[in-house]
Amino acid sequence: MTVPLPPPNRIYLLRHAEAAWAEPGQRDFDRPLNEKGYGDAEIIADKAADKGYRPDLLISSTALRCRDTADAVHRAIGVALDVRYVDALYNATVDTYLEIVDAQDEAAVMLVGHNPTIEQALEALIGHEAMVSALPGGFPTAGLAVIDFDSSVTGWRLADFVVV
Repeated sequence: MTVPLPPPNRIYLLRHAEAAWAEPGQRDFDRPLNEKGYGDAEIIADKAADKGYRPDLLISSTALRCRDTADAVHRAIGVALDVRYVDALYNATVDTYLEIVDAQDEAAVMLVGHNPTIEQALEALIGHEAMVSALPGGFPTAGLAVIDFDSSVTGWRLADFVVV
């Protein structure tokens, strides 16, 4: 596993908000957010915007619940935000998440993805002890990790974790 180096200098990892249970015959991929999830997606997007967290690029899984979450961020941050949907983020490995981030030239990139991979990506970036210390209960739905590159230690550090 290769941990990315700048650029980007800031990585946002956003776990999609709470999804509805699958209806009979419905694919997991097609599950939308539930009522709580829609509200939480709007709240976390507004909190991020209020804190000045504005990625240059948002990359989202194409799964419906991630697209719904990404749409909330897009509304809160503004139409100038470049949003891309990537099939490879659905059922991806942590290596795929990190490779996608590493391939970007923008200063700040946001990934909207799924657990457990989003949590594994955070752990790969900041280390196991820092992740467990910051998130003893794991990475919650609609949780937003803000990770900055710290050149003094040539590594990533968790700058903030925003929850609903």
